[in-house]
Amino acid sequence: MAAGRLRARPLLPWLYVLATGLPATATVVHWPLAWVGLDALEALGLIATGLLAARGDRRHALAAAATATLLVVDAWFDTTTAAQGGNFATAVVMALGAELPLVALCGRLALRTLGRSA
Repeated sequence: MAAGRLRARPLLPWLYVLATGLPATATVVHWPLAWVGLDALEALGLIATGLLAARGDRRHALAAAATATLLVVDAWFDTTTAAQGGNFATAVVMALGAELPLVALCGRLALRTLGRSA
């Protein structure tokens, strides 16, 4: 456990640098590609999780955990990068109505499978 704390220490100053040094706005050249790519990875993760689970393959727990992580990242960035008003409301509705429920489902699948014995 001490080794984990030692590795995390260099991140704390870096978090401060990011929090105080990043610009408030940025222009992103490949913005659509970034979002389409993230959503495509989520879709592939959900498909892989379903196919592996349907075949009884315990590796569906790994796919479910990875997919849950992608969905949390998507919800986070959707809500934190959305403009105020309708865009933000849409991001919150998507997070609460789709992404986070899928996170709960994937997390439950992963934990249930991993908890059954190794």
